[in-house]
Amino acid sequence: MIKAGIIGATGYAGAELVRILLGHKEVEIKWYGSRSYIDQKYAQLYQNMFQLVEDTCLDDNIEELAKQVDVIFTATPQGFLGGVLTEEILKNTRIVDLSADYRIKDVDTYEKWYKIEHKSPQFINEAVYGLCEINREQVKGARLVANPGCYTTCSILTAYPLVKEGLIDPDTLIIDAKSGTSGAGRGAKVNNLFCEVNENMKAYGVATHRHTPEIEEQLGYAAGKEITVSFTPHLVPMNRGILATEYASLVKKEDGTYPTKEEIRAAYNKYYEKETFVRVLEEGVCPETKWVEGSNYVDVNFVIDERTGRVVMMGALDNLVKGAAGQAVQNMNLLFGFPEDEGLKLVPMFP
Repeated sequence: MIKAGIIGATGYAGAELVRILLGHKEVEIKWYGSRSYIDQKYAQLYQNMFQLVEDTCLDDNIEELAKQVDVIFTATPQGFLGGVLTEEILKNTRIVDLSADYRIKDVDTYEKWYKIEHKSPQFINEAVYGLCEINREQVKGARLVANPGCYTTCSILTAYPLVKEGLIDPDTLIIDAKSGTSGAGRGAKVNNLFCEVNENMKAYGVATHRHTPEIEEQLGYAAGKEITVSFTPHLVPMNRGILATEYASLVKKEDGTYPTKEEIRAAYNKYYEKETFVRVLEEGVCPETKWVEGSNYVDVNFVIDERTGRVVMMGALDNLVKGAAGQAVQNMNLLFGFPEDEGLKLVPMFP
């Protein structure tokens, strides 16, 4: 049994961490950190935790927390962990950071896209990008895991096998992604009010969304070169879910023909056939957010557009589970040698 602390426990991702960890056989939550709700009972903030969590919320004193627990989850805004992390903290505990503070290896790129100064760049190189299906072995020995975000997890896993195998030209990759409103967090914002979101769909962060360089960096590793992608996110009126529809030009083979659907499927199976949480759907079945809701699964599939010489790749996940808290627990399981699916055997909810 290990002890865990959560800073940012009262946000949506933090609350999802609590829900998942309560069902984990090997973890005891010792610290429910929340700057906004210090000394308030956690179950008063989330009534679904009534009689399940008796603790009150504590502060975000990560130095003290590090002395008491084996792992800290920081479900905090960008800049928090980067502003407080020290070598002493990392000597005392392991950290799974759900923010973007250590995802991007180039400090200038991080500061350009996130518009904040990075206060602890000395830890960036040692941080492991916690996309378990790709960096599983590196995660196991890490002190600091940079947990990927929801858009990035879905976008990367949907295209990764075809980029890695050189079946598509990654510089032609266009990612059209949609997210439920919980992806924007629990804070009070006019744009997230019911009347603003309901019966509406909109693009935002067009050509400027800060997840773009993260997607480019990770798929660039797969391609073996720097790449440039077009990424456009959209907000849709649902609580949970990410759906990514991605388009790219197929690379012609030496005989002048394009890869066949059998070759494309073989590439997906090569990387995902043995993965617990990535499901390659049957031919003709498109991923849907409702079939992954509440679970740690990513559903992926593809269609070849023979008329244009492009492939359409599709992926769906729950932004709060595989896109945040579930992936964080998956990383924690790797860190401590637990079965990777411990606490994550969550059957998708429907309806």
